[in-house]
Amino acid sequence: MCSVWFITVPWRTEQAQGSRRSNLGIFLDALLFIGPSYVANAAPLLLGGGSPLDGGRNFLDGERILGAHKTVRGLFAGIIAGSAIGLAESPVDGRLLLGGFMIALGTVLGDLVGAFLKRRIRIKPGGPLPIVDQLDFVLGGLLLGNLVFPLSLLSILVVVLVTPPIHLGTNYGAYLLGIKRTRW
Repeated sequence: MCSVWFITVPWRTEQAQGSRRSNLGIFLDALLFIGPSYVANAAPLLLGGGSPLDGGRNFLDGERILGAHKTVRGLFAGIIAGSAIGLAESPVDGRLLLGGFMIALGTVLGDLVGAFLKRRIRIKPGGPLPIVDQLDFVLGGLLLGNLVFPLSLLSILVVVLVTPPIHLGTNYGAYLLGIKRTRW
């Protein structure tokens, strides 16, 4: 965290002086955003389980609303873990004190929207839906996080472009370690 602080001091000075954002500033905004979002998305896998959010109920189409993989404990684990990263990053940018919570909340809600859509098209929990699986959580985080921690269009582009390969790589790593049952 200290190394990030030293890198961001010149960038924050640029911002205070009203100068145009540097490429480094665009990248650092994206990096600060990614922390709470990625942790909020990963925490339910490690800390989730227990009662399903949908209570085992089905939607109008006869399929589960969200599925057994989306749990109350996972929801709170994601929000708390992502918020903790925002708190840890807040000395670098004070907006992340509340922004980390908003990003984490948006992340878990975005993931739930993705799960809801997958159930509607009859993809079982854990089944792949390319692009949606890689971006639903981060788009939710961007949507809510932007209310407190607005990103430039270029920073958003960085987040959206780096997320799919990182998501696929970390999921494959979790699969190899036996943490996940699927590679995606």
